[in-house]
Amino acid sequence: MELEVAQKIATEVIKRLSPYCQKIEVAGSIRRRKAIVHDIDIVLIPSDAWNLESEVLALARPFKPKLSGEKLKRFDCNNAQVDLYYASPETWSTLLLIRTGSKENNIRLCSRAKELGWHLAASGDGLFNEKGDRIAGDSELSIYNALGLPFQRAEERR
Repeated sequence: MELEVAQKIATEVIKRLSPYCQKIEVAGSIRRRKAIVHDIDIVLIPSDAWNLESEVLALARPFKPKLSGEKLKRFDCNNAQVDLYYASPETWSTLLLIRTGSKENNIRLCSRAKELGWHLAASGDGLFNEKGDRIAGDSELSIYNALGLPFQRAEERR
């Protein structure tokens, strides 16, 4: 679908879910401003899990989840696939970074971490050194800095 169509759907989803979230933001190809979008990725931190779940069910009527778990809910909304990624304050920045992509950017970041003997957790837990200590992840910038890479805004992550 075209970016503008995806943005409208994402805006509606965020508008409906935001009252039940501490934080919520669009990720993926919409955040990267790609002309063609395949699905809608949204990262959120719930503040009212019960009402959030009710609103997700209402958005996706009839609810036919493609995937539903503790950290990811995938469903169709207005003929678009929506992926909701559930974060915590600790995992927010890393999860937003990973779920924004691009795939190539994620490979570049993970490869650089591996070169250093470190690990960038796709779960959003952060960047860990060889001892298993979390050394970055409080912001997207902190991960780029720790890896010794220049920061890229979402639109630059191709």
